[in-house]
Amino acid sequence: MLARHAKYRLGQVVRHRKHPFRGVVFDVDPEFSNTEEWYQAIPEDSRPTKAQPFYHLLAENDQSYYVAYVSEQNLIADYSGEPVDHPDIPEMFGPFEDGSYPLHFNLN
Repeated sequence: MLARHAKYRLGQVVRHRKHPFRGVVFDVDPEFSNTEEWYQAIPEDSRPTKAQPFYHLLAENDQSYYVAYVSEQNLIADYSGEPVDHPDIPEMFGPFEDGSYPLHFNLN
């Protein structure tokens, strides 16, 4: 089995490559770990491969805040220097600094 390394780190601000939203990484799965129903709901012509990291994001767009689950191939780093305003960020992270959020808790 090949070791997989996540491109993005916890607390990093990223944006979706195709859709107008950005978010803060709060968890990473080394490969797809959601339901088959969720996966099949993605249009086949834009469905990502399962054998790559998938990121849990505290996401925002112009209208709302939500949690997103996104494949690594569909993310790019956000270098805007702008914080994300998701209301759950303070529960997991410290204040925005140098383009990312420091973790508020220790990992196991």
